[in-house]
Amino acid sequence: MSSKTGDIFMLRVLAVALLLGSVAPTSASEHQYRVVAELPAGDGGWDLLSVDPANQQLYIAHGDGVTAINLASGKVTDKIVSGQRVHAALAIPGTRDVISTNGQTNNATLFDGETGRVLATLPTGTKPDAATYDPATRTVWIMNPGSGDISVVDPAAAKVLATVPVGGSLELGVADGRGRLYVNIEDKNEVVVIDTRARKVLTRFPLEGCEGPTGIAYDPGLREIVSACGENAVAIVSGPDGRQIARVPVGKGADGAAVDATRHLALVPGGRDGNLTIIRLGTKPAVVGQIPTAVSARTIALDPRTGRAYLPSAKLAPAAGKERPKPVPGSFRVLVVAP
Repeated sequence: MSSKTGDIFMLRVLAVALLLGSVAPTSASEHQYRVVAELPAGDGGWDLLSVDPANQQLYIAHGDGVTAINLASGKVTDKIVSGQRVHAALAIPGTRDVISTNGQTNNATLFDGETGRVLATLPTGTKPDAATYDPATRTVWIMNPGSGDISVVDPAAAKVLATVPVGGSLELGVADGRGRLYVNIEDKNEVVVIDTRARKVLTRFPLEGCEGPTGIAYDPGLREIVSACGENAVAIVSGPDGRQIARVPVGKGADGAAVDATRHLALVPGGRDGNLTIIRLGTKPAVVGQIPTAVSARTIALDPRTGRAYLPSAKLAPAAGKERPKPVPGSFRVLVVAP
């Protein structure tokens, strides 16, 4: 990027932030993220993904299965395990196991992330979607937007422990490590707070100024929650008590969020605008950078050891009528963004 182009770009970012009243001085070290690589893998539609930092594996949910990429060698396994409308592929910390959700068949697949060997097929609620790991209870929580509840899975025992009724269209969730799970409820514009030990809803707090919250992330050091609002291109930063700290601009079409807890930065991908917004967290959260990625890059996973972010994307063919645009065959890539 030339100096002149960079100046124009930053002026545009500052202008948007001023409009929403959340701009702060930037520093070069905070927003020097850039796309450093593109990893071709798999094909077709995709959804959520996760990183296994210990084994250096990346898992991506595709419509008909899970793609695995070894981040050390670059080896790609296009379909390490099959599935039916797969929405999530969650690496389970401390193991090499992965759990994927099958939205079409209302179950989840627990499998060996190295070999693809299926360990168990577990029943869930209706249309299972996102999944998150709770380190406090060592359980996996699978959000079922079709039935408005959450399936609680013990991955070590390979069994479903409970179903927690919540209500609403559940999106992504994030655990705080202290026994609390925060879940965005897309159709109610709120976050529900769940006690993961008691397996019950504790409270709900509204996301004022947020339409259709999807991605959610948490900074354990600052105890701040970031909810990405898919419809009106903002992110809401809240405390664990629901107190809204800031409302900051992001790209349109966010469907994910990640937090680099070491740098206290939130990363929110804008799939329609084709950019990644960097937000400095703390007492005065603010946008400190926005980098170009690719139109369609709407979900994200972060490697906590390296700070690298991974964003799936593909070229999209023109949509026919009200149908969603379909990926152009052979164009699927995972963008690697590094600080």
